[in-house]
Amino acid sequence: MVTKKQKDINKITEKIVKKYKPEKIILFGSYAWGTPGPDSDVDLFVVKNTKNARKTARNIDGDIFPRLFPIDLIVSTPKQIESGIEKDNFFIKKVMTMGKILYAKK
Repeated sequence: MVTKKQKDINKITEKIVKKYKPEKIILFGSYAWGTPGPDSDVDLFVVKNTKNARKTARNIDGDIFPRLFPIDLIVSTPKQIESGIEKDNFFIKKVMTMGKILYAKK
């Protein structure tokens, strides 16, 4: 059964995909690991080829209002991810191996 929160996450994912056309959107954190609490935020990792990941994150962040719950949004380029994996970055590796893929470009 799909919960209201899952439906809301799917709507946000669709909105990001429609406007920003990312390579991938990954859910990570407590919702992906199956351990959300009543005050948990939704953690989204957006993979997108962009010259300025921080600016893209700010733009996406501004476009996903109004919100019914807190969202933590990270935007990273494929090159940044590749570099993070090569440097054995724990966070990047965990998101890429254990995160739940909400969208992947075909």
